[in-house]
Amino acid sequence: GYHRALFEKALEYHSGEQVSGLLLLCSSYICHVVESCSSTIHLIIRDLASLQKQGPNALLQEIKVLVVAHNIPTRLFPDWYVAMATSPVTCPQGLTQSESTAEVVAECLTRLLKLAACIQRLEDDSEDTNENIHTFEPELLIPAEMINCLCNGEECVSPEDFVRLYLSPSQPTLDS
Repeated sequence: GYHRALFEKALEYHSGEQVSGLLLLCSSYICHVVESCSSTIHLIIRDLASLQKQGPNALLQEIKVLVVAHNIPTRLFPDWYVAMATSPVTCPQGLTQSESTAEVVAECLTRLLKLAACIQRLEDDSEDTNENIHTFEPELLIPAEMINCLCNGEECVSPEDFVRLYLSPSQPTLDS
């Protein structure tokens, strides 16, 4: 319901620009991939920032923005999908401890690209993709250990920090 209302709000401000992507629900985390115009993405990030300001009673906790990319020629997801991972996915022991945050982000993005390709195949093979979306192969899902690594990584910023950095000037003013 939260995401539906958020996307309706985005469509109200940016009519004609649909939101596509994936909301992957797991037992202790949510992975949210959003594809839309940059103004819609920033609207969503600002909304997540205001949500996080609600404190410990907020709907979502420990939100992190991994990547925001602009001018991508094609979308990965043809529509908006919601999928549930029914069992926890784990990494081989100690894998994320030896990797940098950048390597973990790259691995997450690789898995998401493979997941998008899987969704494309499901959509090509079936009339109702949403019925088959729960059948993802476990190796495509992002392991809980990777999510924990990203939540604790200093390089991944909260939505509030992202908005602050986005709105701040990139170069300090020269006074002389």
